[in-house]
Amino acid sequence: MIDHLTLTVRDIQRSKAFYAAALEPLGYGVQMTFEGMCAFGPKGKPVFWLKQGEPAAAMHLAFAAGRRSDVSGFHAAALAAGAQDNGAPGIREHYHPNYYGAFVLDLDGNNVEAVCHMPEGAAKRAPRKRAARKVAAKRPVRKAAAKKRAKKR
Repeated sequence: MIDHLTLTVRDIQRSKAFYAAALEPLGYGVQMTFEGMCAFGPKGKPVFWLKQGEPAAAMHLAFAAGRRSDVSGFHAAALAAGAQDNGAPGIREHYHPNYYGAFVLDLDGNNVEAVCHMPEGAAKRAPRKRAARKVAAKRPVRKAAAKKRAKKR
């Protein structure tokens, strides 16, 4: 699993403004800023960095979206912020039946995508914390069972 990545861009201020607009529909915002660098991510987690410099080669980046409407929002926002269309929002069945993606070329020519793998009308849920509660709930049961076994001996 990738924790974060850095993309080198020619104009950090221009790219920062572009990605702030394009990634906002996906729940990403600016999380950190340093001279010549900035980071985007959801709610305090910097996962996507921009660094001022000369890009070595164009890249393909795909951002996960929880809903298909988020993919469409990304595409519209990216185009309004100066991206070039590289594939309108829609199903890409050659990947799988629920692959809903949209593609743009950013200000440096990188192929940037937003993708939702959920069926129409479904939304990706936040990770559940139920597993931790189950473990905590089982501990007293285990202790009680151990006491019963000790009494039988």
